[in-house]
Amino acid sequence: MATAAVYSSPGFDFSNEIRNNFLASKGIPLPKATSTGTTIVGCIFEDGIILGADTRATEGPIVADKNCEKIHYITESIRCCGAGTAADTEFVTNLISSNMEMHALTHNRKPRVVTAMTMLKQYLFRYQGHVGAALVLGGVDATGPNLFTIAPHGSTDKLPYVTMGSGSLAAMAVFESGWRKGMSREEALTLVKSAISAGIFNDLGSGSNVDACIITANNTEMLRNVEMPNERVQKERTYVFPKGTTAWKKEEVRKLVVQEEVRLVGEAMDTD
Repeated sequence: MATAAVYSSPGFDFSNEIRNNFLASKGIPLPKATSTGTTIVGCIFEDGIILGADTRATEGPIVADKNCEKIHYITESIRCCGAGTAADTEFVTNLISSNMEMHALTHNRKPRVVTAMTMLKQYLFRYQGHVGAALVLGGVDATGPNLFTIAPHGSTDKLPYVTMGSGSLAAMAVFESGWRKGMSREEALTLVKSAISAGIFNDLGSGSNVDACIITANNTEMLRNVEMPNERVQKERTYVFPKGTTAWKKEEVRKLVVQEEVRLVGEAMDTD
């Protein structure tokens, strides 16, 4: 029969600190936090929401993917930009997208943006920041356009323009100087492209192209690679060496199957 002593006492638990000190005394280094890079933004304009993101995915100092898609599908009129660990942002948004579809079928009505925000922040808070997903959630529902930021620990903000990721400061400088209430579609799209470009050119973790998503009450338009400021130019010279430039010293061909023996098991099948 379980007793009260089985359960941990109330208050803070410092057992992990004791463990970490023990591992450090044995010469085992503590794991370092993964440094990620992204610029994601969103802003409200007169008819809806515009989300923007760069397309660079990094593995430390290595550019792993030059054209990564960071604007994820939630519902037909809700999208979510993800910064942080690529796998976490992708799978968290896929999970919430599935839950939102179930929610819409259960209640037989179009889901609201605040519902997706609540699902996301409750999920992230449950894991206390260990799921590395910093999100910009935007969409249009019965209450109008809604724009949220969701931090990896689960805290949220509701603002008319937002930025997140390692290039967020450069992007926020563009929004602070250029955003105004009631902007047209063209003005807002230009501002979003300028904000993402600021992150691309001023943050080493952001780069490549600009993606944008325009969400209104009646339509959602995904603009993939709407701007490509880093297209590779034609090189002045070609570096194609003629065949035979480097001589072969020797050639050796190895057989992968050294010995093979085929044994017939049972009687052969009659094919007459």
